[in-house]
Amino acid sequence: MTRLCVAAGLLMASCGANDLLDPDAAQGIEGLVTMGPMCPVQTVDDPCPDAPYRAWIDVLTARGAHVTRFRSAEDGTFRVGLRPGQYILDPQTDGRLPMASAQTVDVVLGEYTDVLVSYDSGIR
Repeated sequence: MTRLCVAAGLLMASCGANDLLDPDAAQGIEGLVTMGPMCPVQTVDDPCPDAPYRAWIDVLTARGAHVTRFRSAEDGTFRVGLRPGQYILDPQTDGRLPMASAQTVDVVLGEYTDVLVSYDSGIR
């Protein structure tokens, strides 16, 4: 019975839900979500910077267990408290575009890892 309880405890610990912390935690991820390009033509004299983007992003453990889903603010910023470890950020989309690739992020004890999530608008 004790082995069963220990095994169940280890499985629950690896599920990911225990990785989520309050945004005021000592470590996690923070950053900016952008979308671009925003203009079909860009020049040195007339740059067209990427724009902040409000998006849903799933956070998974390195093994693929769901930790949380968050939405960036209107200005594209976000902050999520997480335990130290490796995570996968999986940006969501309603359709084909805009789209962004998943990325792996390492969270270190006592630090927030700065992350840029770039969505491709499809404008060419």
